[in-house]
Amino acid sequence: MSYIKAELILPKEVLELVQKYADGQCLYIPRKKENYKSWGENTRFREMTKARNREIYIDYRNGLTTNELSEKYFLSVKSIQRIVLEQKSI
Repeated sequence: MSYIKAELILPKEVLELVQKYADGQCLYIPRKKENYKSWGENTRFREMTKARNREIYIDYRNGLTTNELSEKYFLSVKSIQRIVLEQKSI
């Protein structure tokens, strides 16, 4: 996350009011509810994870063990087991 100088975007009156309460402090201004973005929406990470999980399940169906999959995908055996179980139910 990058910072934007408040004086570049806020009206002078608003900036002075904010300074009254939080002079020199770093503030986080939350998004409005209608502007929330779900996890992975800004990046392709969600689709990449889904594709990887499908690939893991295909490898599992082709005979690789959970230990082999764990080493191949650099995940714990428990994570592989969870992914396989999730993919079975799809």
